Amino acid sequence: MKNLMKTTLSAAVLLTLPVLSFAEGKSIYGPDSRLDFFESSAGMQTLSQSVVSLWKSADVAADASGFKLSTEKFADAYGLCPAEKFREQPIGAFCSGSLVGEDMIMTAGHCIKTEADCKNTKLVFGFNVGKAGAEATTKVGKDDVYTCASIVKRFLGGEPGSTNPAGQSLGPDYALIKLDRKVTGRKPLPVNRKPALAKGTKIFVIGHPVGLPLKVAGDSTVRDAGKIGYFVADLDTFGGNSGSPVFNTVTNKIEGILVRGDTDFLRSPAGCVTMATYEQTGGRGEDVTKIDALSAFIPKLPGEKETPMFMDLEIRDMQYITPIDNTYVAPANIRFQ
Repeated sequence: MKNLMKTTLSAAVLLTLPVLSFAEGKSIYGPDSRLDFFESSAGMQTLSQSVVSLWKSADVAADASGFKLSTEKFADAYGLCPAEKFREQPIGAFCSGSLVGEDMIMTAGHCIKTEADCKNTKLVFGFNVGKAGAEATTKVGKDDVYTCASIVKRFLGGEPGSTNPAGQSLGPDYALIKLDRKVTGRKPLPVNRKPALAKGTKIFVIGHPVGLPLKVAGDSTVRDAGKIGYFVADLDTFGGNSGSPVFNTVTNKIEGILVRGDTDFLRSPAGCVTMATYEQTGGRGEDVTKIDALSAFIPKLPGEKETPMFMDLEIRDMQYITPIDNTYVAPANIRFQ
């Protein structure tokens, strides 16, 4: 989608439509590049196996053979226009994350705010559309569902003096959480421990926009790598993508965590809801927490230095919260302006 005429949402619409705040909003830049799991390359599918969706515990019900996910149709939940992409698919997840250790998940700090939130969160692998013409997987096995056991490290702060129109601070936004047990059948994803991001670096994201089944979105680049603790890119992402891993297209290593962006949805002249779209270089862009803000707390993978994993593969509700340990040590290679 491109060059869509947009109208201003009324206050009433802002109150009734979900995920419309500046902090949670993400959007489409240029052509919509989002692909379902089955549409992506074999390499992307391998990476996707280690990307997880976050659910409220009440929406993941156990039965004799596994778990049933409680969902609703995207079109019904948002009052979407008839031509909107993925409108017939189910939604249910509230954030995304990635496996970065045998029992460790990386996500956005605003996705898991407290230990109580942690205990009330289920992490589900395999919520996707596995083949053309198939329904999304809403029944998953016992080895696909985990519980957040504790918060290992969390930060949600901002660059001094830098706020969005709502007065919220911008900056790093991340959480590392420990699961109730080790993950089986999936490999931790590699992170870039020596990032050298520059404007124009090609990147892609994997996650669950609006809580949809897993989507891969590429054809994106870094717009601004000079922010303190985060960078700005033209990724096609939405609320629900918060916590999604953002990868370097060349190395397939994680460069950051999707955390903020532009407006998600707008009311069309016809009265239905449509996704907000911009020219490829338009809009405010999407904010991604730089991986070096937290890489020191992520365990190194076996043999990581010798043979980085996947090198041969193809190719957001935000408020200021004091970090759990009340500290934030800036990485040495970040230059304060």
